[in-house]
Amino acid sequence: MSSTAADVVRLLTVRGETLAVAESLTGGMVAAALTAVPGASQAFRGSVTAYATELKRELLAVDGKLLAARGAVDAQVAAQMAAGVRRALGADWGIATTGVAGPDAQDGQPVGTVFVAVDGPVGHGGGCADGGKVEALRLNGDRAEIRMESVRSVLALLLRELASEQTGNERAQDTERNGGF
Repeated sequence: MSSTAADVVRLLTVRGETLAVAESLTGGMVAAALTAVPGASQAFRGSVTAYATELKRELLAVDGKLLAARGAVDAQVAAQMAAGVRRALGADWGIATTGVAGPDAQDGQPVGTVFVAVDGPVGHGGGCADGGKVEALRLNGDRAEIRMESVRSVLALLLRELASEQTGNERAQDTERNGGF
């Protein structure tokens, strides 16, 4: 269990909010990291592993014209995956991973090109007007290393978004629960 996943579950639970995950290159690894945390059922709604491009369109409502024009490895695709899984599974927050873990390039993108995204409540302070934020990554390493770093990166992005949203009252409650004052 990663400490980042545990922190995400803890913050979501304190806030009474939920999370849904859309995965492509990580193939379920983000969901596995989250469900390894005791008590994850308080916050984790579920996940969609849309490895095939057409599933991104069919299950996550990613724009078919966007997929045809740019392929599945794209910042906008990641953003739409996060928003789509959030809507489809009825969660407060959605996160997504899409990219190229190798061994070969895909959609004209080199191995190590990854996009991670978070979509949250409108006005949560994210980088986009619609409540979403995307990070482009250029990762080194073999297939396993790229996939693991993608998991770490999407959870860290969500954690930063959640932490930036925490009100003073939530911070006080969380501190008290963890032995502080």
